Amino acid sequence: MNIPFLDTWRRRHVSAPPASPLAAAFDRDPDGVAELLAECELLRARAGEAGVELDDTPRSLQELDQLPPRWRDDPEELPWFGNDAGLYLGTVVVRNVPGARWQVRPGGGPVVRLASGREIRAVEAGLDWATTGAPPLSRAYAEAAEY
Repeated sequence: MNIPFLDTWRRRHVSAPPASPLAAAFDRDPDGVAELLAECELLRARAGEAGVELDDTPRSLQELDQLPPRWRDDPEELPWFGNDAGLYLGTVVVRNVPGARWQVRPGGGPVVRLASGREIRAVEAGLDWATTGAPPLSRAYAEAAEY
């Protein structure tokens, strides 16, 4: 039923939906949440097994791009690995690109906001990379560093 005056009243009197738990935590302690996002435990473990040190530098992204994609053999591990790869990509961008910072989207997912205002969906990029190998993480970083 379309009753225009009720729609207007609802917009004025119904409160906004509550923030996601990640957004609320980010508002309280952005540095602490950034540290949690940087953990990427599964990715760090698999990279360490392959002899790759993840030191939060762009060079480490190039080394990840060179790893044989053994994670694709385990369909249960693949999405977790891709999520970690995206969080690691975001961490490298935030720690190496001036003005870049983590931000929480209205739906509750973390993204990287560049100084230019451009938004990098790092987790999605990590999932794409883990699944298909493209685009390489190092290229995603290079594109973010250009802005």
